Amino acid sequence: MRIKKLHRWDIAPKEAIALQRELAVQVRLKKLPRRPRIVAGADIAIDRRSNEGIAAVIAYSYPGLEEIERVAARGRLTYPYIPGLLSFREAPVLIEAFSKLATRPDAILLDGQGIAHPRGLGLASHMGLVLSTPTIGCAKSRLVGSCREPSARRGSWTELRYDKGGGRIIGACVRTRDGVKPIFVSPGHLIDLAGSIEIALGCFAGTRIPLPTREADRLVGMIARGEAGWAR
Repeated sequence: MRIKKLHRWDIAPKEAIALQRELAVQVRLKKLPRRPRIVAGADIAIDRRSNEGIAAVIAYSYPGLEEIERVAARGRLTYPYIPGLLSFREAPVLIEAFSKLATRPDAILLDGQGIAHPRGLGLASHMGLVLSTPTIGCAKSRLVGSCREPSARRGSWTELRYDKGGGRIIGACVRTRDGVKPIFVSPGHLIDLAGSIEIALGCFAGTRIPLPTREADRLVGMIARGEAGWAR
């Protein structure tokens, strides 16, 4: 995939916060022109022994969800763990994995936040700008905002609103499976909330987490434990 070099990643936290505010203005939320034919899921795991990050990207047909390609990359995590600055820690290794991907996805799901972030630039939004591709944040927990609990039925959802932002809508609390905990979906870049929810639910394969990110998570975990060799 084509990678856009927006900035350096090794900057001080104060500079990173200022940069997030600048980049958030470039995020565009809009309706997809057509239904995606290829989606990809990406995730990263930490190898605690070496303090390395292991990132994986898996591309699937959509809506059939047949695997097309999988890639992985490993790299040192040089940025400290700071809440709200996750992309500065994880994005460099994710970018390395995406650079190996021959398939061009029409939409990418990431285990993280999109605009549901204190400065409107979570990991999915940041990666969307870097990859110039529609991105969706599919997080297992809420970072900011408040929402009502959706009904227990799969497909139900409620608006996630950012109280400090005047109550603006920043995502949705989405029930992906009957009776299980919801996930938090927020648009990253080049897609709107309705499209983000539709694709997240369209990637359902019987579990709480959408198939592309679930399988990317599974792959990085297996690599970290030495149970799987490298993807291409």
